[in-house]
Amino acid sequence: MSQQASFPHTRLRRTRAHGWSREMVRENRLSASDLIWPLFITEGMGIEDPITSLPGVSRWSVDGIVERAREACDLGIPCLALFPNTPAEKRSEDGKEALNPDNLMCRATKAVKDALGDQIGILTDVALDPYTSHGQDGLINDHGYVENDRTLDLLTKQALNQANAGADIIAPSDMMDGRVGAIRDVLELAHHHNVQIMAYSAKYASAFYGPFRDAVGSDGLLKGDKKTYQMDPANSDEALREIALDIAEGADSVMVKPGLAYLDIIYRTKSEFNIPVFAYQVSGEYALIKAGAAAGIGDHDALMMEKLIAFKRAGCSGILTYFAADAARLLHG
Repeated sequence: MSQQASFPHTRLRRTRAHGWSREMVRENRLSASDLIWPLFITEGMGIEDPITSLPGVSRWSVDGIVERAREACDLGIPCLALFPNTPAEKRSEDGKEALNPDNLMCRATKAVKDALGDQIGILTDVALDPYTSHGQDGLINDHGYVENDRTLDLLTKQALNQANAGADIIAPSDMMDGRVGAIRDVLELAHHHNVQIMAYSAKYASAFYGPFRDAVGSDGLLKGDKKTYQMDPANSDEALREIALDIAEGADSVMVKPGLAYLDIIYRTKSEFNIPVFAYQVSGEYALIKAGAAAGIGDHDALMMEKLIAFKRAGCSGILTYFAADAARLLHG
């Protein structure tokens, strides 16, 4: 840091004295265009199914997803992230429902694109856990181990299925080695040249995912844990190796998940790689803010906005957050 004049010639409170001055020198800004809104899809028509562990968040039938997409457009939110709550009878050991061109994810994607076209982007999750009867992100062997290379074949077919349905961004969250390159090759061969890949590059084996697993119906199904493929929360250098590999394999952007507990990873990624970095403010982080505000520890909107601006300050290009609509409304006054 360069030499500064000492007090009283320098008074850092001068620029804080008035609202207009604080606005003028603000270093980081949050806008609705920084937000991606995760939405959960369920079967049926006219369905809104509130998720108990995620206050204020619901599962929506496809028609409801289209209405949320219209709402997002009105609020200036540029992209939706879709996640299916696959019915139990359509789940299997091999997760083959992921390849069904008429599954929940594909139907919702097509419906939004038919209604709104390129007015809004659609990000789709690539992983098998919403479709498997065992809750793991890939195929398991007789010992319960998730097999990397066998899983890659299904993930590439799943990604192509979603791209054919109209997905704008393919977001592999499975953490299998080599999946970004495999998916990029398949998309190129199928002439999906402009379909982006946002890689869940640094996805940690976190305790903050509980409400999400409830939302997609895999909470009671998971056998074992995901520590053989999701990252150890103690590691940071390893995250940069993951990110470097995904960039080399063709990722257009990368994600750090969870967000708030890993701001150091976001900062290091932004500092070392010339690529857009996104954070996922995951379900547990969202639920804790809701619970804290309900318990009176702080103002809900102030807590929400302070945590969102922290992602921008760390270097994020954007944030996946269940607060997207609420934050956008607040930003629009």
